[in-house]
Amino acid sequence: MPINTIIVDDEKPAREELAYLLKGFPEINVIGQGRNGVDAVNLIKEHSPDLVFLDVQMPGLDGFGVLKKLVERKMRVPHVVFATAYDHYAVQAFDVNAVDYVLKPFDKARISKAIARARREIEAQTSPAERLEQLVSQLGTAKQTSAHSTQPVKLLVKSQQRLLLVDAEDLIWASVQDGDVTVMAKDIEGASNYRTLEELNAALDSDSFWRPHRSFLVNVRHIKEVVPWFKSSYMLKMSDKKQTEIPVSRAQIKRMRELFKL
Repeated sequence: MPINTIIVDDEKPAREELAYLLKGFPEINVIGQGRNGVDAVNLIKEHSPDLVFLDVQMPGLDGFGVLKKLVERKMRVPHVVFATAYDHYAVQAFDVNAVDYVLKPFDKARISKAIARARREIEAQTSPAERLEQLVSQLGTAKQTSAHSTQPVKLLVKSQQRLLLVDAEDLIWASVQDGDVTVMAKDIEGASNYRTLEELNAALDSDSFWRPHRSFLVNVRHIKEVVPWFKSSYMLKMSDKKQTEIPVSRAQIKRMRELFKL
């Protein structure tokens, strides 16, 4: 019985490499490819595949966000193999009983094991829905556990050809522009090794960091002033040397009021 399969990854070379490797498995029938999380949700809705190779790190709606959407919309949940270049994501996904994971660059032997595992579960007609619902609900717990571990989170920042390590608590704000994540710490400004704000946020303490706007992530402990702005909007003045002002989106005004008891 063919296993109808979808590949979702924001990087074309990764999609092509995985599609090429999957041609070596006659039971796998690749019926669609997507470039982002929105594509993933739409393709799953349209084709109802048996198996999805789903990239974790994607701009906007990431792999875990896709699962959350499926659960929220009560859609049929396929078996999922996470594809990731970041081992801490793989361990997180595996620990909460996702079907499986493969690390980039892809290894044919590892993909073979993932397919064999998925095939066993498909033939046994076990539903991954409950397991993936647990994944969605446990992500927050895993994130908090990581954030409160005994080892402080260190961020790698590239600044003036140097690779510097910054304590997460010293991070003041981060922003994304043209696909690059810039971070501002107490004495350092530079480029982050994280590809998206979603990834960076997932690695940080959820009690200390907040997304007031989709293009910004801030450390609430470094907000110096809340500045009323035009038409009932607000700006956040940060504690860096430039006293950077960061907009609060209308969707986040309620959260801001909760944070500061306004």
